[in-house]
Amino acid sequence: MGLNLNDKKAVVAEVAEQVANAQTIAIAEYRGIEVGHLTVLRKKARESGVYLRVMKNTLVRRAVAGTPFASLADHMVGPLIYSVSADPVAAAKVLNDFAKTNDKLVLKAGSYAGNVLDKAGVQALASIPSREELLARLLGVMQAPVSGFAVCLTALAQQREEAAA
Repeated sequence: MGLNLNDKKAVVAEVAEQVANAQTIAIAEYRGIEVGHLTVLRKKARESGVYLRVMKNTLVRRAVAGTPFASLADHMVGPLIYSVSADPVAAAKVLNDFAKTNDKLVLKAGSYAGNVLDKAGVQALASIPSREELLARLLGVMQAPVSGFAVCLTALAQQREEAAA
């Protein structure tokens, strides 16, 4: 059974709210994927803070109208799953990682910073480390001199103890 007008308006409003806070949208065709696999994809999306939903393309076109993602409307054809995130990389990463293990999920397009991305662009965006990974790397680089200094102090203390003994 289809959605009535009020339900459609509610869906458009919900999607428009997600899009207003988004930096990235990635879309993929999901034809032939089993429900169990889609459930796994949804779980990974939730864990990554990504809004993931299968919707009618006409409703999404209305939700993105007047936003930086409006140019993505030309690619909204066929059975699509939409991945929306405030993190610039997460939406693309979730779909790309799942597409690597399930050949029935086909990346179609995406949009980041007002630019439409093709499949290769979405894959390139997904290959960028996430914010958390970059912060962890930065922290490691910042801690290296301090931990090296601590190791030197410990070695020096041991040498002095051995010399005194």
